[in-house]
Amino acid sequence: MRNALHFLVIWLAALAILVGAAWFSLSHTTQAWFDKDLALRSELAVSGARSALLQDLEQGRDANLTPLLEDIARDERILGAAVCSGPRVVAATRAWPRELSCAELGGHLVAVGRPIPSWNSSLPLPGGEVHVSAITLNRGVPTAGFAVVVHDLSFVARREASTRQFLLAAFAILALLASAVTLLSVRILWRGFGHALRQLASGQDDSRRREFQPLLKDLRDLLERLSREEQAELQGGLWSPERLKLTLQRHLHGERMIVMANREPYIHNRQPDGSIRVLHPASGLVSALEPVMRACSGVWVAHGAGSADRETADMRGRVRVPPGEESYSIRRVWLSPEEEQGYYYGFANEGLWPLCHVAHNRPIFRAEDWRHYQEVNRKFVDAVCDEVDGENPVILVQDYHFALAPRMLRERLPGATILTFWHIPWPNPEQISICPWHAELVDGLLGSSILGFHTQQHCNNFMDAVDRFLEARLDRGAFSVARHDRTTLVRPYPISVEWPNHWAQGAPTPEECQAAVRAELGLPLDAKLGMGVDRLDYTKGIEERLRAVERLFEREPEWIGRFSFLQLASPSRTLIDRYQRLNDDVEQLVNRINERFGTGDWKPVILRREHTEPADVFRYYRAADLCYVSSLHDGMNLVAKEYLAARSDERGVLILSKFAGAAHELTEALQVNPYDIEEASGALSTALHMPPQEQAARLRVMRSLVAEFNVYRWAGRMLIEASRLRSREQIAGILSSSQPGLKVPR
Repeated sequence: MRNALHFLVIWLAALAILVGAAWFSLSHTTQAWFDKDLALRSELAVSGARSALLQDLEQGRDANLTPLLEDIARDERILGAAVCSGPRVVAATRAWPRELSCAELGGHLVAVGRPIPSWNSSLPLPGGEVHVSAITLNRGVPTAGFAVVVHDLSFVARREASTRQFLLAAFAILALLASAVTLLSVRILWRGFGHALRQLASGQDDSRRREFQPLLKDLRDLLERLSREEQAELQGGLWSPERLKLTLQRHLHGERMIVMANREPYIHNRQPDGSIRVLHPASGLVSALEPVMRACSGVWVAHGAGSADRETADMRGRVRVPPGEESYSIRRVWLSPEEEQGYYYGFANEGLWPLCHVAHNRPIFRAEDWRHYQEVNRKFVDAVCDEVDGENPVILVQDYHFALAPRMLRERLPGATILTFWHIPWPNPEQISICPWHAELVDGLLGSSILGFHTQQHCNNFMDAVDRFLEARLDRGAFSVARHDRTTLVRPYPISVEWPNHWAQGAPTPEECQAAVRAELGLPLDAKLGMGVDRLDYTKGIEERLRAVERLFEREPEWIGRFSFLQLASPSRTLIDRYQRLNDDVEQLVNRINERFGTGDWKPVILRREHTEPADVFRYYRAADLCYVSSLHDGMNLVAKEYLAARSDERGVLILSKFAGAAHELTEALQVNPYDIEEASGALSTALHMPPQEQAARLRVMRSLVAEFNVYRWAGRMLIEASRLRSREQIAGILSSSQPGLKVPR
């Protein structure tokens, strides 16, 4: 008993010291927390309206700025907001504190000798202390204008007072309880010690399981809170590169991302004159992921296929891109001709591609191709592991080229967050079972933390395949698969494009593009122009598209000489026989149509079978009166969304195959069955006759959807869900290690 009293005195003395230290540091710590939180709130508030504010400021529409600022200041804690241009207040809300000087705030943004994107501080004003955030509108160039958000800090003082009172009361109650519990527990512990030893010796541990239930309840509460935070994050306005970067910092602690994809975003090719040219490949995957990498940084692991790729990379195959910006790295993997033939041309594109697209081309599977596919997947995994700089990396595995990689990565990096996205359709179990190694493909993908598809139907098909071919525990309500003590979430993430499109910066206006493109093609200024943009692939319905154009001229000959169709067809997989035949068939079809309806120098169909840089494609989008996407079967097809993103003038018509994944979202497009030539040619006629008011109404709805559900939101959703899954797995690991007899679902 004497030892217990001695312990109690020491404990109370330590408690008193702790109270004093906590009291002293509380105000400083609380202020720092609030400053950081208010800075983040200000950044998010301005992020959603940044593009509109900058556009109105640059175009002198000062009257439009005030409603935007009032919308930012709707939060009751925000005292006021303003937009400054140099020392001048361009626009401000009614409650804006007039004591604040734009000249002084602008000086802080360059006080360190170079422009910085934002400045935050607490300042005293006659009405009380406030928190001020000055945020540049144009990527760290304060001279282009900056926004100022002022938070009222009176609530901070109230919270600090409440916290101090609560802290004092809590410590007082804790001291009293500790005194009573310490004296009482001495007797109880000695009495129960022998009984506990007997239970442990006999292996009776049911009580431990019952005692652990409160902690399990806390775990469930935590997961519910994370779910609420995810919803709040997704409903916070338009996604942008800045918001995606903040999401990565907030949820995954700013860890760099590693992308594994077959195609690289920048290809270095040696030209005939000896110079090196940088090309942007024609790829929906690249156009979607490249803006994400520019925003978040990291490493893109890809096949180095360019003729000058080796000489432009360092000894480890690395090169910084984009040229001139160098915001992330490419790690190039070198393949032998045999590996490329077997893995890429063989198994991936003669086997999986036709199998998944159901495009009436017989898939071919060879044992030698499968061996190369395994070897190349392992080689890419080696490269990714070589780039990892922590125990919990974030890895994005892309597409059907790497179905085995997630499982290989999981075995070598157990703590990794692996996000796999399958960019093409996933067929039903009967179709996928045609592949002799279908079970290995499904098991390989289940090494992922999260497995994403474009549509819910593709998720359903994958779950059915798991149920049919593997021993696993499926939760169809939560769309998760448990196998090998790991859980994989299966989710639909419709991919999209960047918004706003960075090719629009410095690009000619739609009117200028229309005039320049018609002059380039030798067309009259009032001629109508349609277009299609594709890799030269049999799944894109290029032949069906051209037959619809031919049928339009048969049905409505008045369009002869007044309407031309531009087909941009980038050569693809030219070593495969089926693609060589397609190239010949398309050329013969174009020649036939031009011979039937061409007059003089005018051609009804203009075919360009060459690589076209994204900046030029953007100009053609702005010049075309209609864009026809005629996929016979497709995961998404981003051409449709790229066309919408380019039409800032709200003119033009989108004709969209109902078999493209984009058709599920873009319901205001003219949707057709590309196999039905009569229906497709009728849609072309409707598009050519559509009045401008209807064009604008349709485009306005679809453009707003693409703006809201852009590629940054696509990546943000996966990162947020990955963060939740990582938190759950970490908690489960802690619980399992602390209670070996307790099984916690992961």
